Amino acid sequence: MLFGHPWELWFSLAVVAVMVYGLARNFAADMITTGCLTMILLAGLFAGTHQEPNPLFEKRAALREHHEAIKKDFPKVGEVPELQPTVTVRNLPSVVQGVTGFSSDALLTVAVLFVVVAGLTQTGAMSMVTRPIIGQPKSVVAAQARLLFPVIGLSTFLNNTPCVAMFMPVVDEICKKYRLSPSKLYLPLSYASVFGGCCSKIGTSTNIVVAGLMLDAVNSGQLGERFRFMGMFDISWLGIPAALIGMAFLMGTSKWLLPDRKPAISLSDDPRQYTVEMIVQPGGPIVGQTIEEAGLRHLPGLFLAEIERGENILPAVGPTERLQANDRLIFVGIVESVVDLQKTRGLLPATNQVFKLNDPRTQRCLIEAVVSDRCPIVGKTIRDGQFRRQYDAAVLAVARSGERINAKIGDIVLQAGDTLLLEAHHSFEERMRNRSDFFLVSSVQNSTPPRYDKGWLAFGILAVMVLVNGFELLELLPAALLAAGAMILTKCCTAREARESLELEVLVTIGASFGIGKALELSGAAKLLSGGLIDATQAMGGGPWAVLAAVYFATMILTELITNNTAAVLVFPIAIAAAKQLGVDPMPFIMSITIAASAGYATPTGYQCNLMVMGPGGYRFSDYLRIGIPLDLLYMLVTVALAPLVWKF
Repeated sequence: MLFGHPWELWFSLAVVAVMVYGLARNFAADMITTGCLTMILLAGLFAGTHQEPNPLFEKRAALREHHEAIKKDFPKVGEVPELQPTVTVRNLPSVVQGVTGFSSDALLTVAVLFVVVAGLTQTGAMSMVTRPIIGQPKSVVAAQARLLFPVIGLSTFLNNTPCVAMFMPVVDEICKKYRLSPSKLYLPLSYASVFGGCCSKIGTSTNIVVAGLMLDAVNSGQLGERFRFMGMFDISWLGIPAALIGMAFLMGTSKWLLPDRKPAISLSDDPRQYTVEMIVQPGGPIVGQTIEEAGLRHLPGLFLAEIERGENILPAVGPTERLQANDRLIFVGIVESVVDLQKTRGLLPATNQVFKLNDPRTQRCLIEAVVSDRCPIVGKTIRDGQFRRQYDAAVLAVARSGERINAKIGDIVLQAGDTLLLEAHHSFEERMRNRSDFFLVSSVQNSTPPRYDKGWLAFGILAVMVLVNGFELLELLPAALLAAGAMILTKCCTAREARESLELEVLVTIGASFGIGKALELSGAAKLLSGGLIDATQAMGGGPWAVLAAVYFATMILTELITNNTAAVLVFPIAIAAAKQLGVDPMPFIMSITIAASAGYATPTGYQCNLMVMGPGGYRFSDYLRIGIPLDLLYMLVTVALAPLVWKF
C-alpha cells in the first residue's frame, strides 16, 4: 500500500502519464500504446487482488427460482452453487484481459467499416449522392458548414462510426478538388458525428448504456419509477443546443486551432508535366455543364489548356464554357492530378488504345515507366513501335525533361529517358521487373478508375447496413460484416483493396487502449479520479451546481482515458449517491453523465471516430488537445448550465 492505495493504482496512473507524454511528443500512436500495455501486462504478473461486490449475489433468489423451473423438466440438472457476496479481482489485468481489446466489438467494427469505406470509395458512391448537398465550397468554412449539418442530422439516428465512414470518401474528394487542407475537415467530421450522437437516445451506444443503468437502478430501488425509461429525445434538450454551439465554435476557430497541414508531397514540386487528352463521354453526367460546374476548373497541379471540338480548337477556355459530347479536353499537369482526372465521372481517356486492352478498366491502374536505351522501340513512334501489342499497356502521356510535348500520343518518337504514363493491368510492374526495356517501373497509388456502374449498388449495401442496425435487427458488427462481405462479393471492391484499406495503426491503438483502460478500472485509479473529485467538491461545501460540474468533469476525464461506456458505468452510482446526499433530483446528473461520456474531444482515444480520422487528416496528439480541450469545456459549460433548467434540482 502506498498513501492508502495499492501500488498498482499509482503504476497505472504513471503508465497513462507516459502514454500521454509520448503521444504529445508525436511518437507513433500504435507503438506508444502497445508499449504501455506491455508494461501493464508485465506488472500484472506480480499484481495483488482485492474484493468487489458480486453482481449476481443480489439476484441469487431469482436465479434459484429460474433453476427450480428448469429442474422440473430436467431433473438431473445439478444444484446452483452457493453465491458469495464478494468476488476476488486482480488489481491489474491478466494477459487475457489486457489483449481482449483486440477482439472487442469496437475494434472489429472499425476494421470492417474500413472495408465498407473501400467499397464506397472504389465505386464513387458517396460522391454521387452527396454532391448536390456539398456543392462547390470555395473556402474551409463553407465546406465545414455544408459537411457538418448532414453529418449531425444522420448521426442523431445512426451510430457515429458508420456516419464517419460514409463521409470519409466525400471529405477526401472535397480536399483534392478544391485544394483544401484535409486537417481542416476530418476532425470536424468526427466531432460532428459525436455532436449528433448526443441528440437522441439511439445516437450512441453510451446513451443506451445509461438508459440501461437507469432501469437497473429503478429495479434495485435506488431510483423512483419515473426514471424507468429514458425518452427518445430527452437528451435532445442538451444535445441540440450543445451541437449548435459546438458547430459555431468549430467554424469560428478552426482557422487558428486546427492545423493547416498539406499532403506530404507538394503538388507544385513535381517536375514531370504530362499532357493528357480526355474525351467527354456521350450521355455522361457532365455533358451540358460548364467547366466550373463539372469541377474541372482550379484543379490542383493541373490546368485545362484547350478543347478540341470537331475541327475547332478552343484555347484559354473560360469557366462558363459548356461541355459537349465528344469534346477532347487537353490537360497539362502532374501525375497525382491525372489520377483524379481519371476518376472524374463522365471523362474517358481520348486514346482508343485504352479500349483495346485485354483487361477491364477496373482491373487496371496508372503506371510510370522510364524508357531505357535498350527499349526496342526507342527512335520509333508509339504507333509504329506497336507499344500496346508489345506490352499490353496504353500510353496516356509522355514527359520529357520537363518539356510539354504537343504531338498526338501515337506520333511521339520515344527517346531514352522519356517517362511514360501508362494504363495497364496491376501485374505490369511485376512482368517488367526482370526486363531491360525500362529503367524504372512504378505503379501510381490509388489510380484504379472507380467502378461507377456499381455506385448505386454500393450505396444500397450501405443503406441496408444502416437500416438493419437502426431498426435493431442486427448489432452494428454483424451488420457491417455482412455489408463488407457484400462489397467484396459484388466486386464493389476487390479483396486486395479491402486488405489495403485497413488502417493498422488505428486498429492497434484502439486494441491497446482497451487494455490500458482496463488497468485504470481494476486498479481503482478510475474510481479514485472520479470519486475523489466529487467528494472533494462536496467537502468544500459545493452546492448542487458545483457537484454537477464535478460529476461532468470526472466523467469527461475518464472518457478521454478509457472507453465511453466504462466511464458512464463507473461514475453513475457515484453521481446518484451525491444527488441523494444533496437531496436533489438525480436527473440533471444522469443526463450530464450521458453527454460527458460521449463528448470526448481532447484525445485520439476519446472516441473511436477520432482515431479513424487521425491518419487521413495527418493529425498529431497536440492537435486534439489544442481544439479538443476548449470544446470539452464548452460542452461542459452548456450542459451544466442547461441540465438544472430542464430538470429542476
